[in-house]
Amino acid sequence: MPRINFQQQLVALKDKLLAMAALSQQALEFSVEAYMNRDAGLAAMVQEIEAAINAAETSVDEMAYDLLAKEQPMAIDLRFILSVIKINGDLERIGDQSTNIASRVIALGNQPSISLPIDLETMGYKVGVMIRRAIQALLEGDSGLADTVLDMDDEIDGMNRAIQAELVEVMMQHPHVAEQCLNTIIISRNLERAADHATNIAEDVIFWVRGSDVRHKFSMLPSHEERTLPI
Repeated sequence: MPRINFQQQLVALKDKLLAMAALSQQALEFSVEAYMNRDAGLAAMVQEIEAAINAAETSVDEMAYDLLAKEQPMAIDLRFILSVIKINGDLERIGDQSTNIASRVIALGNQPSISLPIDLETMGYKVGVMIRRAIQALLEGDSGLADTVLDMDDEIDGMNRAIQAELVEVMMQHPHVAEQCLNTIIISRNLERAADHATNIAEDVIFWVRGSDVRHKFSMLPSHEERTLPI
């Protein structure tokens, strides 16, 4: 009976984390939409969502640490709880990046939207895909899906570099749009950081499922445990 109760608590912990993940994903998507439409109201909504994300982070951490202290889990259960704690932090930081983007939108105020030779919307969409895949990988315990998130990270890094280089060139040729270009560079950088956090989440899913730390290419435990996930 105690073991059954512990597994139920692990499921409850996972559900809490997934609810927080949904908020972080929504915040990122709203922030990009707010920029594309210069929607200050939607940007303000992102800031409200961040408050909910922060509260959720505290709740998840408290439950995870409580399980560590009281249950003293071993093997894959221990890896799951440790992964939850790390993923929790990355989800909170995705919320931070989204809020930073929203702040840039508000800073742009009533300035007219100008056509810039970049595709920030596609970059935002792809970062959103990374977050959704990382969350889905967590939901299903699918390390293969998590691998696809890692594969996308270099593409986002390249898009960020290309956007920054292009906008620096625009500022040199058209100084009167420098403020808007600078804000867009900051937004691009925040999207790139959000992608990094999605990558971190995917790495933690792989650690939970396979027992492998892919950041350092170091296999810690046999991969056969992937077939015996507890939740």
